Amino acid sequence: MPVDAIVVGSGPNGLVAANRLADAGWSVLVIEQQPEIGGAVRHDGEVHPDFVHDTFSSFYPLAAVSPTMRSLDLERWGVRWRHAPAVLGHCFDDGQWAVQDRDRDATADRFEAEHRGDGEAWLRLCAMWDRLGEELVGALFGPFPPVRRGLALARALPGTGGMQAARMMLLPVTELARTHFGGRGPAALLAGNAAHADIPLDAPGSGLMGLLMTMLGQTVGFPVPAGGAGHLTQALARRLEAADGRIVRGTGVEAIEVEGRRVTGVRLTDGSRLAARRVLADVSAPALYRRLLPPSSVPARVRRAMATFAWDPGTIKVDWALDGGVPWRTSPVAAPGTVHIADSLAEMSTATAQVGAGVVPAAPFLLAGQMTTTDPERSPPGTESLWAYTHVPQRVLRDAGGDLTGVWDAHELEQFADRMQERIEARAPGFGDRVLARRVLGPRELEARNANLVGGAIGGGTQQLHQQLVFRPVPGLGRAETGIRGLYLASSSAHPGGGAHGTPGDNAAWAALFHARLGR
Repeated sequence: MPVDAIVVGSGPNGLVAANRLADAGWSVLVIEQQPEIGGAVRHDGEVHPDFVHDTFSSFYPLAAVSPTMRSLDLERWGVRWRHAPAVLGHCFDDGQWAVQDRDRDATADRFEAEHRGDGEAWLRLCAMWDRLGEELVGALFGPFPPVRRGLALARALPGTGGMQAARMMLLPVTELARTHFGGRGPAALLAGNAAHADIPLDAPGSGLMGLLMTMLGQTVGFPVPAGGAGHLTQALARRLEAADGRIVRGTGVEAIEVEGRRVTGVRLTDGSRLAARRVLADVSAPALYRRLLPPSSVPARVRRAMATFAWDPGTIKVDWALDGGVPWRTSPVAAPGTVHIADSLAEMSTATAQVGAGVVPAAPFLLAGQMTTTDPERSPPGTESLWAYTHVPQRVLRDAGGDLTGVWDAHELEQFADRMQERIEARAPGFGDRVLARRVLGPRELEARNANLVGGAIGGGTQQLHQQLVFRPVPGLGRAETGIRGLYLASSSAHPGGGAHGTPGDNAAWAALFHARLGR
């Protein structure tokens, strides 16, 4: 007897899709290749037995604001959110800090003290977000095209400056920072948040990303699940199983089976077959269209588009177990959970441009997380569970800071981890002396632990404009439907892309429910 739906993959998107379908009364089976569920939202104790480290992602402002995640009431299923004393800190080479607090007035006061007028400009930005933020988030993290939310956003624009506000969101973040602020603090925070994506800082789209992440920090903060990132996906799993959904771990899907342009089920790596009326694939678009499906069932234009599918850059992540807090040369006014490491806006722009050009940066931009500062459950009192990651090219042409070739074997990973650690040591003298243990995860290690992170790409494909909205994952789609009846793309390769907001999975589930009703 076929199940109503098989979900391939148990990342947040897959589990969100499974929950939505189970809520509708469908029989749902989730199949996970890894022995542990969660995709890129997991934690472990590999670095040191007394420390918890998030294996991949850590901070979840998008989950906190996502209409999808909020609708699932995950707090009821065990999620407890934790916040650091300050949301975000940017540490400059001279030891000075730009610090963002959830109290907008406190943040504005610090910026005003640095440069007259910046505090007022910050509060104007916050006021604009108050008017537009909810509708903008709804438009970004909902089905495409966002007709209802788009109309609501258009109605809200005149009260925030109209076309000037619309233009602001289209600016590159470098131009947004230059035209609105005179001090380096607000500019660094905006640009650093924009650099969470792979959009060049001088390209359109980066301003919207910087504004989105910065204003989410100002409104909902950068929360983490108490005890480790995996508690977020474990809550999703508990919720699903309470609705009679099932999860099979440690079993891979070899192929998705299709007859007459309709999905019929899946074939597992052990050769067994499972029948299903619908299949929702929380896998990368290339894996779906080039590996799991029979070539004859893939539309010709999709096959051609997959040949030019653009990945986001690779990632190298370093985890440290420290026997004390990070010995910052100058203590910030309040301890931030998230820390950006860069000397200037110009240095950030150079590093991100180098990655896009196939060059390993000599001075990589680091995104770091002080996890015990944020959540005391992560390590013993007086210690710190710390990580930092940075992006590297998918294909390395040269190394601006040495002789790395991009093979990213153990030797090269340790070399590059030393380069990253030196960036922190320059701002925190004696940092290395506090290291009890260190782990380095490169592109191959990340992909081995989560097949969707191809080459260490954490976004499911580039977030640049040419592969977003109606162009994601291929021009003309922009939706979960695949051209094969009963099969839906439910991963971050689908609109609206990466982040633990669950929207691609939710979109796929609603599409499946809609087509089922239409069929009846």
